[in-house]
Amino acid sequence: MSHQTRTTKQAEKAAKLRERLESLKRSILSTGPIVQGSILKRTISREDPLRPGKTKAYGPYYQWTRKIAGRTVIQNLTLERALAFTQAIRENNRLERLLAQMRDLSLKFLELTTPGVAKRKREKAGKKRLS
Repeated sequence: MSHQTRTTKQAEKAAKLRERLESLKRSILSTGPIVQGSILKRTISREDPLRPGKTKAYGPYYQWTRKIAGRTVIQNLTLERALAFTQAIRENNRLERLLAQMRDLSLKFLELTTPGVAKRKREKAGKKRLS
């Protein structure tokens, strides 16, 4: 393969990578509110005071858990807030996936479009070095 053909193919590959990076940027711009954490739906079973020996379920209660400064923080939520926070958590996960793709493509793009260090020639087997 000639140098000209290799350079053209590299340029085409770089253009495709740049186009994909731009597409990912646009996807990031369309991201809605984001939060980290998870939503828990809890119910509590207690003995029913009106029917001894039977249990009664209370709830459901919604809780948002997340880490702040290495500690787990829990916040109670209404159903409406739990639904909104669930969507924001999904958006956060989507954003993390987009960023991972951008990092991968950026590495490939930079490796393709910037000069690297020239490789050294291997020494022949059996030849001893003087050091």
